[in-house]
Amino acid sequence: METERHSPRYNAIDAWSPDDILEAMIEGQFTAVAAVRAARKAIEGAALAIEPRLRDGGRLAYAGAGTSGRLAVQDGAELTPTFSWPQERLLLFIAGGREALVRSVEGAEDETEEAVKLVQRCEIAPLDVLIAVAASGTAPFTLACLREAKRCGALTIAIANNRDTPLLAEADHAIWLDTGPEPIAGSTRMKAGTAQRIALNLLSSLVMIRLGRVYRGLMVDLKAVNKKLIRRGEKILLELSGRSREEVHGALRRAEGNVKTALLLLEGCDPDEAAKVLHRSGGQLRAARALIKTRTGPKKPV
Repeated sequence: METERHSPRYNAIDAWSPDDILEAMIEGQFTAVAAVRAARKAIEGAALAIEPRLRDGGRLAYAGAGTSGRLAVQDGAELTPTFSWPQERLLLFIAGGREALVRSVEGAEDETEEAVKLVQRCEIAPLDVLIAVAASGTAPFTLACLREAKRCGALTIAIANNRDTPLLAEADHAIWLDTGPEPIAGSTRMKAGTAQRIALNLLSSLVMIRLGRVYRGLMVDLKAVNKKLIRRGEKILLELSGRSREEVHGALRRAEGNVKTALLLLEGCDPDEAAKVLHRSGGQLRAARALIKTRTGPKKPV
């Protein structure tokens, strides 16, 4: 496998100057970015396949072992604070469980029976999506998660750094990141890991944008549930509405912290109407605002 191959180029890396070592590793990071760019059509295809399932109420699951598992879990965990993705619709499968998030759990990636049990316990269904990540493309735990999810009818996405591997061959959508051998042979926490992190970030962000959780480059689906998020929500509403801070604060309070609803309240809706308009528009704020503009007899702004 390319990720395990020892490249002659780095034979004397331990004898190089610190500057040359860093230069070689930085070059590897650029290689990672190039690998993701080359896979952008595959990432786009996967995102477009994921979108309708999640729009219809499906859950998003991530699976991986070791570095790949930690990167997968990190991407999933960031969806809630960034896009208000519901926790009950997020599943994180990592070989070795929570303990593996902070230290290496030897032998965990070979636990195929545990992988199958995890997927079955969560009752993966046809509307669900599973993203499986493994630099090797052969990690037994990750492959078992993908196979069981696919057996249950879920959409399966694979991200790997070696081509023609079982994970890529068996997934509904395969994303191959051609990062080649590492400066430190087999250390896929380096450029392979960087490429995985970027690909996961792009994939999930594109899906969330398509689901209407971003508007004009702003995180409009956040819920203002603490002081930091209240300030952020107010800042977003000030920019989008052009109203006073007092009006924005009042609307956000009436909307129980929901930025999208608060904006529609500022544009003349009552809470019930705002909920209906957002439902009709599929949560797309741009479409919802267009519906508001087309109605007759504008209401008194709140």
